[in-house]
Amino acid sequence: MFAIIAAVIFGLALILDWANATVSDAFTPQTLLMAGLLCIALHLAGIGTAKWGRRR
Repeated sequence: MFAIIAAVIFGLALILDWANATVSDAFTPQTLLMAGLLCIALHLAGIGTAKWGRRR
């Protein structure tokens, strides 16, 4: 789940960087890059990867 979120964030950061868009200080491409890296780190740590299943 976090890997998909990271991919979306990286895509948004790339589009903002290509367009040289200035949305606000909170959503710069560098900030989105750090958020994407955080999501990748959480995914690799195993957070959010629990399988939904029936418990006995």
